[in-house]
Amino acid sequence: QVQLVESGGGLVQAGGSLRLSCAASGSIFSITSMGWYRQAPGKPRELVALINSGGTTNYADSMKDRFTISRDTKNTVYLQMNSLKPDDTAVYYCNARTQFKLYWGQGTQVTVSS
Repeated sequence: QVQLVESGGGLVQAGGSLRLSCAASGSIFSITSMGWYRQAPGKPRELVALINSGGTTNYADSMKDRFTISRDTKNTVYLQMNSLKPDDTAVYYCNARTQFKLYWGQGTQVTVSS
């Protein structure tokens, strides 16, 4: 089992920045990739960014110029979000993939005011 705890969400003005964190615990040796998704009200959950165990990253096209995913050696993944827009308002979810299962965190709210 893998447990994920997100933090760092909040309210920010348009043009501002936030950094989200996702701390993984449990069977962290089995994690092959981690990522961030988001879900705005009335919309489906969408990919924001992924990072695999080798450090390779993948971004949604609409966010790759403003968001950066990274991780440290303590199994925490970060999402640095710059130049935030009101359309970035959503619940941001962390996930972790193992060979057999996909785990999700509880989500953290990001609200960008205009």
